[in-house]
Amino acid sequence: MRARGLFSLLILAPAVLAQGDRAVTYLKDLVRLDTTNPPGNETRVAEYLKRAVETEGIGAELLGDNPSRLSFVARLRGSGAGRPLLLMAHSDVVPADPAQWTAPPFGALTRDGQIWGRGTVDDKNLLAAELAVLVELKRRGVKLRRDVILLSEADEEAGSTGIEWLIRNAWAKIDAEFALNETGAWYHTPSGTRIYEIQTAEKIPTRVIMTAHGTAGHGSLPRPDNPVVHLARAVTRLAEAEQPVKLNATTRRYFHTLAELPDYAWLKPLLPGLETEPEAGLIAAKIRARDPELDAMLRTSVSPTILQGGAKINVIPNAATAQVDVRRLPNESREEVLDRFRRTVNDPAVEIVHAPGQQMPATEPSSMTTALYRAMERVFGPSPAKATVVPVQSRGATDGAYLRAKGMAVYGAPVFARETGGSRAHANDERIAVDNLRNGAELLWKVVLAVAGAGADSSAQ
Repeated sequence: MRARGLFSLLILAPAVLAQGDRAVTYLKDLVRLDTTNPPGNETRVAEYLKRAVETEGIGAELLGDNPSRLSFVARLRGSGAGRPLLLMAHSDVVPADPAQWTAPPFGALTRDGQIWGRGTVDDKNLLAAELAVLVELKRRGVKLRRDVILLSEADEEAGSTGIEWLIRNAWAKIDAEFALNETGAWYHTPSGTRIYEIQTAEKIPTRVIMTAHGTAGHGSLPRPDNPVVHLARAVTRLAEAEQPVKLNATTRRYFHTLAELPDYAWLKPLLPGLETEPEAGLIAAKIRARDPELDAMLRTSVSPTILQGGAKINVIPNAATAQVDVRRLPNESREEVLDRFRRTVNDPAVEIVHAPGQQMPATEPSSMTTALYRAMERVFGPSPAKATVVPVQSRGATDGAYLRAKGMAVYGAPVFARETGGSRAHANDERIAVDNLRNGAELLWKVVLAVAGAGADSSAQ
């Protein structure tokens, strides 16, 4: 009932609302629909989206095998001159503790020119903008050379079961030449250059469990096989080890493009060394000293996150474990990484295995020559005058990896500005500036027209 009440406000709004203002209305409504995962309840969003598009005469479907966790698909038909464009975003959000927020996490409060609430950055802002663009295409009767599909998938944050189900059971409904997804962004360098980062690749979560084994005993007698001590040494060795540097098509282009900008002139003389061993590791260490985020793009990262051991302070346990969040490069295999970790730890008392559960696929970067990538270059490049468009490899993971594994080119669309102080995704007091949302919806509109409009250039392959 609450969702219907929110929607009634929307359908009474003037039809002349631009997509930017419409995106603001949609985002507020979507934030108020609590889709915390777990448990998800993404059907709340799917039903809202279905009512929104059907009011405009756009057909839609709710898909999935769990009635409370359905995904949403809608399609605007084009002439068929090109294969479809997929606009995708997930409808679930991570948990939010109201006690840690200064605004209600699901209140969609507007304060200081910003919309506050869980999902305003990850990822309901993009979903709202995509919905606004789809509705605007329909209202204006835009002639399309390719179908435009809007997909809102369930369970991205905890398991990607939504996109996996769709691929297995409803692939024809989402199959497209390419897709626009989350994690792209634009920002200004200190000298004023605007950089649009199109995400074409992403690192792969590869969780690892380290278990040290020993003999239980009284804490009053130190033991050489104390598993806590073995685990502590192993964690330190692994966390401090320098992982090998490996460039791919995306990171190579990214670093060479940045090096041509005044703010990154320091980077240019270092680039040749990144292509040779053992110099690459030394060069990456110099880069890390200047910019840790750049270094994280160059190699697999290791972050111990959870330690578990004994039950009482005066008892040495039989075993102690550590969980490690590993983000491996897409051009490294799970086995390659695990073998390297075992050699680094070099302790027979410590077992290192992959954590149970889902493993995301490793894929090559999406092409930088498709019609969609070229369209984004045309849209983002000319305005403002000092703008640079560059492909980027994300440190985080998205459900786009599953579509890349199926051969679809997937891009993180840099339509929203990176907020001052860094991304607020998953953080307390998550929020987005209203102007940022409006402008992002307008940029997305231009990209969609450039690649899917009847007069779009289709020469790029």
